[in-house]
Amino acid sequence: MGVQNQIEPGWISSEEQGQTCCKRLCAKGSAFLNGVLEEEMYVDQPDGFVVQKEEDKVYGLHKELYGLKQAPRAWYGEIDSYLILCGFKKSTSEATMYTKCMRDSEMIIVSIYVDDIIYIGSCQELMNEFKSDMIHQYKMTDLGLLHHFLGMGILQTEECIFIHQIKYTLSLLKKFGLQDCKFVSTPLVLGDKLRKEDGSGNADEAQYRQIVGSLLYLTATRPDIMYAACLLSRFMHCPTNKHFGTAKRILRYVQGTLDFGLEYKKGEGAILVGFCDSDWSGSEDDMKSTSGYAFTFGNGVFSWSSVKQQCVALSTAEAEYISASEATAQATWLRFVLEDFGEMQTVATPLNCDNTSAIAITKNHIFHQKTKHINRRYHFIKEALQQ
Repeated sequence: MGVQNQIEPGWISSEEQGQTCCKRLCAKGSAFLNGVLEEEMYVDQPDGFVVQKEEDKVYGLHKELYGLKQAPRAWYGEIDSYLILCGFKKSTSEATMYTKCMRDSEMIIVSIYVDDIIYIGSCQELMNEFKSDMIHQYKMTDLGLLHHFLGMGILQTEECIFIHQIKYTLSLLKKFGLQDCKFVSTPLVLGDKLRKEDGSGNADEAQYRQIVGSLLYLTATRPDIMYAACLLSRFMHCPTNKHFGTAKRILRYVQGTLDFGLEYKKGEGAILVGFCDSDWSGSEDDMKSTSGYAFTFGNGVFSWSSVKQQCVALSTAEAEYISASEATAQATWLRFVLEDFGEMQTVATPLNCDNTSAIAITKNHIFHQKTKHINRRYHFIKEALQQ
C-alpha cells in the first residue's frame, strides 16, 4: 500500500529556500561524552596511558564513554533535561520529539536520533537560536539543509519534499550482484503461496537473511514492497530455494523502480485519513490472515504496516474487523502525535474499510453469536467509533 512518485528532471535542493526547510545538526563522536553517570563506575588504564608503578589501579569515571551500555540513555537524559530547560515541550506520544512555540503560530519542531538532530520551524528566529544553543552547548556541527539521513535522500523544493533511497538501493543491488538484472513489474507472483516446506531444497540462510533485512530497511520509503518483505521475514530460519528466488524477484522489481519514493506537497489540507485491508488465511502454515494499513496526511502516505494477525480468523469479516481494529489503534496514536506539534485533528479520522460485514460489526454494540468468539481486545474499535 502507498503512493510512489518518480523524481522529475530538474529537481534541485537549494540552500536558499524558505525558512520552513528541514535542517540537521550532528554531534558525531562527542554526543555520548556529555552524559553524566548516575552510578559508580571504573575502567582499566588504557594502553599507552598506564601510570608507572600504579599499574594495579583503575580510573573512576565521572562522565560516560562510548561503548558503555549506559551511554545512550545518559546522553538522552542530558539533552532531554537541557531542551526542557530551554522551554521545549516533550511529546507524550513520541519521546524523541520536542516542540517550542513563540506567540501563536510560530513554532519549531525538533527530533532526536542518537547524535543526529533534525529541526524544522515556521520562525527563523527560533531556528537560529536553537542552532546557536546546540553548537555552543554540545559542540555540534551544523550540516545545513537536510539532504541525507539514515540512508534516505531528501529533496526539498518550494513546492514539495521528496524522500527516496536510490543510493542505498544501488548499493544493495551491487552487493547481491543484481545491478544489471532484468526487472519485473510486480514484487510477487500473483496467486503464488509461500510455505515453510515446499520441497525446493535449502538455501543459503546467511545470504537470505541479509537480503530480507536489507529489504525491510528499504520499506522506510517503499510501502509498495512492505507486504512482500514482511512475508519473506517469516522464513528466516531454514529458508528454501523458492524463498530465496522470491527475495531475488523483489530485488529485480526494485531495480526497475529505482526512482520511486514518497512525495509530500506543500499547502495541502492537513487531514489524517486511514485505509485498512486484510486477506483471509493467507498463511499456508498456520492459516492466519495478514493485516495491512496506511495513513495519509495531506497528500502523501506517511505511516504503513503489514503484519500477520495473532489469531486465526474464522471468516473474512473477522479478518477485516481485526485489521480495522489494529488500524484504529495506530490512528489514535497518530492523532496524539499530530496534536503535540500543533496539528490537532478537530474532526473524526476517516478509516476506509472495504468489507461491509466488518463495518456492520463495528457499528453493532450488542455482542451476538457471530462475534462472541472474537478476542475482546479488538472490540475497542466500537468505543473509538463512539468517541
